Amino acid sequence: MRFGASCPKQFLELAGLPMLVRTCRAFLDLESIRWVAVAAPTDYLQHTNDLLRLHLAPDHMARMLFTVGGVTRQDSVRAGLNALPAAIELVLVHDAARPLVDQAIILRCLHGAVRFGAVIAATPVKDTLKKVADSGLIRETVNRTSLWQAQTPQAAQRGLLDRAFAEADRNQFVGTDEASLLEAAGIPVQVVEGGERNFKITRPEDLQVAAALLTEEQEMKIGHGFDAHRLVSGRKLILGGVEVDFELGLDGHSDADVVAHALIDALLGGLGAGDIGRHFPDSDPQYKGIDSLLLLAHAQQLVEAQGYVLGNADLTIVCQRPKLAPHLAGMQINLARCCKVAPAAVNIKATTTENMGYTGRGEGIAAHAVVLLRSEHGRK
Repeated sequence: MRFGASCPKQFLELAGLPMLVRTCRAFLDLESIRWVAVAAPTDYLQHTNDLLRLHLAPDHMARMLFTVGGVTRQDSVRAGLNALPAAIELVLVHDAARPLVDQAIILRCLHGAVRFGAVIAATPVKDTLKKVADSGLIRETVNRTSLWQAQTPQAAQRGLLDRAFAEADRNQFVGTDEASLLEAAGIPVQVVEGGERNFKITRPEDLQVAAALLTEEQEMKIGHGFDAHRLVSGRKLILGGVEVDFELGLDGHSDADVVAHALIDALLGGLGAGDIGRHFPDSDPQYKGIDSLLLLAHAQQLVEAQGYVLGNADLTIVCQRPKLAPHLAGMQINLARCCKVAPAAVNIKATTTENMGYTGRGEGIAAHAVVLLRSEHGRK
């Protein structure tokens, strides 16, 4: 409500990726994290699942759990806790709206929970604090020497957290965070070092600050791809993973999807990793007739392995016939899904050459692709 968005702020894009995706990846990239449970509103539970499935690698998605949250933070944390397998002994609770958390903070919380039982990430208060009357008049300056600002993750041995929830239920106590529940149950909580970047995105200007921080630290690479195939009879016409109804199809070792091939070459070009022929040679029988979207998904894995994500892609299909306008949206969805980005990040245009050249004569179809890759090293 404070953010003023039409949907929960965790679904909004931050530097090209939904905030929730960035937050989950920060944990999933650590082998120490066995499961990540997301508590979401009932109306958004399926959307949450679909969104993460679109952007997360399959091995990451296999470690995701989903549950319906509650009215309060306390209810949602309890739901997430109950969703975790019984064998889990250490639990971290983290705000999805803190997407810039780094792995060093997460590990400090994990190690602290092992040593002390319960810890929270926090930072010492730096600004001068004033106690102010309702009228706006300053009553006194507060000594900030021993004051810390709580963050997340907040980590605890599971048995301690279960005990704190049970005690809160008995006393009808509602805490502002997990530390307050633990404190109310008489369980000591230790502070470990958090970070200035690990702030909670609460208002629109916070999202702008987070985007600026990510932009500053991201290395960018540009790649260009081009492909062309001859039109022949007896073949299906596959473009961007969409089967287009036409009397001719494209000739090639795979399904000859020039759109997907151009995008693959652009991704590989951005990485400096050669071209499609090097990775998927037409002399290899395993690629005979293969769906080119599978090849695109493999290229995307190479992008991720080098620590990059697709910022955006711009593709142009050069084709005299057939008319492709009705099929562009389907292509856009297919390519975006393979590259784990929102469809808006993949722009596809179709043009003719006014009957000039091999495309203009209907002898073949060509495609160009340009991509911008962004490094994600800064989030680790």
